[in-house]
Amino acid sequence: MKLGKLLEQTVPFAELDDEQIEKVAALAHQHRYEEGEFVVLNGEPWPFLALVKEGSFHALKESAEGRTLVVLTIGPADVFWGLTFFDEHSIMPVSLECAKSGALITWSRYDLRPFLIANGSLLWSLCGLLIKRMERASNIVESLAFQPVAGRIANLLLERYGNTGEDPVARDLTLDTMAAYVGTTREMVCRVLYRFSDQNLIHITRTEFSITDQDGLATLAGSNPTR
Repeated sequence: MKLGKLLEQTVPFAELDDEQIEKVAALAHQHRYEEGEFVVLNGEPWPFLALVKEGSFHALKESAEGRTLVVLTIGPADVFWGLTFFDEHSIMPVSLECAKSGALITWSRYDLRPFLIANGSLLWSLCGLLIKRMERASNIVESLAFQPVAGRIANLLLERYGNTGEDPVARDLTLDTMAAYVGTTREMVCRVLYRFSDQNLIHITRTEFSITDQDGLATLAGSNPTR
């Protein structure tokens, strides 16, 4: 898909007219990333707004002990920005890692700032995205603070596999990846998964996984998925 067409279908750029979209597209830079490659690291300045063209990317927080938490996953047509995009003195609070090989389209704050100032609806639409990200962050904090690990894992399983019914699917998440999603250790994830299996909530093998009691998992989750 041509960039102009993609921008027409993407928040906040859909607020622009054809002439403005053409100008914004001309200022864009495309970068390809392979799985496991970092776009930017926590603590670095990054004055860009990015649009995912293809692939997927994780925003990661890492504790002093080396544990990793996936706070956000973005995919095609999603928008992401560094704090430096809005405040030149701020730095990245997370690292951005490529989870599935793909491409980012980026604009610097200096290139997009004139469009944001001149176009109130564009700025308003971007503010709407900011609010949604704040709500998402609030849900994650609430989950980590008040929801047991078993509930967070149940939530993740429902979000990832809830639409597959009882049909077995390939295990596409490693224990380490699941631990990063829910803010715990791989050992804890392993214990909880086999506890769920013993309770007949799921069926799990080394290569396949299926949900056998979706209502039971939903009861444990106790809330809607946050990612």
